[in-house]
Amino acid sequence: MSDLNATAAALLGLLHDGPKTGGQLVAEAGERFGAFFSVTRSQVYRELPALADQGLLRLGKQGPRSSQQYVLTAAGKKAFKNWLLSEPGPDHLRSPLILRLVHAGSLTAKQREALITTARTTYGQEQESARSAAKSAEDPYAKAVAEFGLAHAKAVLKLLDAIPTA
Repeated sequence: MSDLNATAAALLGLLHDGPKTGGQLVAEAGERFGAFFSVTRSQVYRELPALADQGLLRLGKQGPRSSQQYVLTAAGKKAFKNWLLSEPGPDHLRSPLILRLVHAGSLTAKQREALITTARTTYGQEQESARSAAKSAEDPYAKAVAEFGLAHAKAVLKLLDAIPTA
């Protein structure tokens, strides 16, 4: 396993495309990683100074409204490559929806129905978004990840169909 945590590695990976501010990294993480790997604004702003202190990033140009660009260093590129080559270990799914479904027996039938209806809407939208991303992806890796997102959304919709509402 690498010394980098997954969030730090995600940021280093995004910075391979060039200097970015924290806000740009948050936005790009949402676009590139979608629902399979969430990166919060607070995580980004906590990691950036730590990565700079480790010499994996350096400060770039100061932008408008005191925004600060970060630039990937050679050490950062090497650390990211080492992270990519390290054993990933098991994935840990943390799904608030699945946690709610595990405890759905504590809800009334009406509450369960509302939970499932809302989740169906959400995952129906995710399914369409993933389908569109898979169709438009030119990069084979981005296409494979988008197809995973599509399969995941379909699996959750199938799970929702199996939950009794009565």
